[in-house]
Amino acid sequence: MLKSTKNTASRRISAGCALASGLAIMLGAGLGCSSDPSPGASNGAGGGVSTSAGSGSAHAGTSAGGSPSAGGSGDGVGGSANTGSGGMSSGGTPNVGQAGATAAGGSTVGGSGGIGGGGNNAAGCTRELLKATVDSYFKALAAHDVSTLPLADTLKFTENGKESKPADAPLWKTAGTLKYVHSALDTETCNSASEAVVPDGTTDIPVAVRIKLVGQKITEIETIAARKGDYTGVTSNTAALAASKDTIKWEEPVPAAMRNKREELTSWMAKYFKQFPRGVCNTTSTCKRMENGGGNFVCGEGAGCDASSTSTVLKSHLIIADEETGLGVGFTLFTGGHPDMHMFKMYGGQVYAVSAILSKGDSTGWD
Repeated sequence: MLKSTKNTASRRISAGCALASGLAIMLGAGLGCSSDPSPGASNGAGGGVSTSAGSGSAHAGTSAGGSPSAGGSGDGVGGSANTGSGGMSSGGTPNVGQAGATAAGGSTVGGSGGIGGGGNNAAGCTRELLKATVDSYFKALAAHDVSTLPLADTLKFTENGKESKPADAPLWKTAGTLKYVHSALDTETCNSASEAVVPDGTTDIPVAVRIKLVGQKITEIETIAARKGDYTGVTSNTAALAASKDTIKWEEPVPAAMRNKREELTSWMAKYFKQFPRGVCNTTSTCKRMENGGGNFVCGEGAGCDASSTSTVLKSHLIIADEETGLGVGFTLFTGGHPDMHMFKMYGGQVYAVSAILSKGDSTGWD
């Protein structure tokens, strides 16, 4: 398994460059093939770096896996708040919206960091921000308390296609502490898509969650909670879903030479839905597909790749991509009335795994 390098970085910006700040963002590009297309050493998968203007500097700390958590405050006059793991609260959870440094005279100068703050990420979206948002979301869900989240006034929330306020949704009343999660992070659209195992009362269930940020505020939350009887085709297997982190390595970065471009990831998912089951292309002979963690089907079983078909079988209301980890994610209403999130892992032009989470509903709520 690839290991991200931990690092801590800081630098000073002169007083003449007031309020200038920078953030080192991990980017992956390029497409290549190998006789053995398995991930090797990671390329540039270290922790992020943030800087601040003024007499002090902000520091970027890293968490395991090289993904700095949101939180932390910048030092010095005019300092921007960190995107690093500084400012950890008791228990090791990142502070949400931690304020920036206080300048001489008692006034706070500079942006605020963390989720919903205006610090270094105010004009952009980073993997660190998306990851911290996912972490904070599941903590808030387990606590049944939305007040800790930076929700936009225009927030749209759905659970199994039904729109409501988060506090009124069934899972927000019954959820326990997160047991497992893997996520795709799309910085271009500022969406995260997560497959998780969450207790629903006393029963663990597969859950899919998409979170969209605009200006570091959560504007969209799409939830699929797969309870018993929601999808009768396959019996849910939350243990297998959790175990897939080690067998499929969803969040493991793909070496730069093996990465598929964003357009390749999204096009594969679009074809898969549009021509299903005749659009299942470029899968390896060992590719397996899970449904709510169960099934473990061969991806090509009962499927094919027909480039000539122009019919549309399934319409996706959104497709996102994470080039760094080779993950593509699509959302649709599957046949029989099932709000559905499909995630796949691709590198070197081939798909190695597909995982779907499906519930029951007349609509996705986003069509």
